[in-house]
Amino acid sequence: LAMEAPSQPKKSTEANDSDLFASGTEKLLAGDYAAAEKDLRAAVKADDKNAAAHNNLAFVLRKQGSVHFDEALKHYDRAIELNDKLAEAYMYRGVLYQAMGKKDLALSDHARLLELGRGDLAKELQWVLDNGKEKEPPQFFGVVQKE
Repeated sequence: LAMEAPSQPKKSTEANDSDLFASGTEKLLAGDYAAAEKDLRAAVKADDKNAAAHNNLAFVLRKQGSVHFDEALKHYDRAIELNDKLAEAYMYRGVLYQAMGKKDLALSDHARLLELGRGDLAKELQWVLDNGKEKEPPQFFGVVQKE
């Protein structure tokens, strides 16, 4: 699957939740998950209704190890609560469920992706379910790159 290059964040003289989201997402895509976590936590704190920020924060938490899985799940759930059509959140929540040994819940998220018409993401989640792991290097299929 070809991926679009991430958009460049807008420059601003003062940090706001949009700048924090853009900065955190840029760091996420660069693989600097700890730095991304800091910016995305600040973005969520500035705007708790930003589903994309919750989704991307959940991603960086999940990528930092199983000790963060419960908190990552809360952020995926919050993203979906805010936007039940945010396919990216279902994609990587399914990956998280797989990692937590909850394949039935991962399959439920897979079915939801199909309902949303996101066969592309469903295919990637199916790959994870079939192989028991994510593709390496990270592909960022379920990362929201623009708010």
